[in-house]
Amino acid sequence: MFALFKSKENLGILFAIAAYLSFSFLDAIQKTLVIYYSVFQILFFKYSFTLFLSFIESRRKNNLKFYITYNWKMQILRSILSIVESGLFVLAFKYLSLADAHSIGASTPIIVVVFSIIFLKEKVTAKIWIAIFIGFLGVLIIMRPGLSIFEFKALIPLSAAFFLGLYQVVTRKVSEQDENETSLLYSGITGIIVMASLCVFFWQPVTLEFIPFFVGVGFFYSMGLYLQIIALSKSSASIIQPFHYTLIFWAIILGYIFYNDVPDLFTVIGGTIIALSGIYVFRNKGN
Repeated sequence: MFALFKSKENLGILFAIAAYLSFSFLDAIQKTLVIYYSVFQILFFKYSFTLFLSFIESRRKNNLKFYITYNWKMQILRSILSIVESGLFVLAFKYLSLADAHSIGASTPIIVVVFSIIFLKEKVTAKIWIAIFIGFLGVLIIMRPGLSIFEFKALIPLSAAFFLGLYQVVTRKVSEQDENETSLLYSGITGIIVMASLCVFFWQPVTLEFIPFFVGVGFFYSMGLYLQIIALSKSSASIIQPFHYTLIFWAIILGYIFYNDVPDLFTVIGGTIIALSGIYVFRNKGN
């Protein structure tokens, strides 16, 4: 058991799994909050904690000039993309089960590869294109075009995955020059400003019973981001990325525990196809 922790890569994988578990708890909480509060209000709290986390990370790394960015335009773009994808995912939890939303959202890693080809000029083989196409078929199986489930609500997590893919590509570009704490700072500041200007029109007083929920949102979001940062510092993104699909696993468990949601056969089959195709893509895209 302890030998598992001796490998830096294995340690990175464990931190990644813990990060995605934290994000899953975050989503379970958001699914309840979005029923009673606006998406803008929820995101305002999330980005407030993000700003706080940037100071913690800069202190840990003793980076007193973490407010300096080498490309502020890219940082603003990255922050806006983060706001859009976060808002769409939270909205998706209002209309879909955790398992359905995450199964469709699991197409993100595949979308990242497509955008990497388009914007970063990465080259891939015909086998990778086939795997990407199979992953897309998995999304169609879950969404079932022509049936009642294929409504606008099913397009919400797919749109979120699209913007999350763009966000990750821009983040990869920004990280070539800026540190993690710098990106966290700009995400926090941009998110707070944008959400404050919007949620003032939709603000609902936070009652005592929901205070733990909002604290939970901030805690699990910050914890997930922090664990992800540690995971990527100990192992490469190509090794960590496939474990993104554990979100589907956690979503099924937490959805059943907290909301009594049981995914149907189409979601299980489609989610499995997306996960397997995504893992294949990330394991072989560099070959």
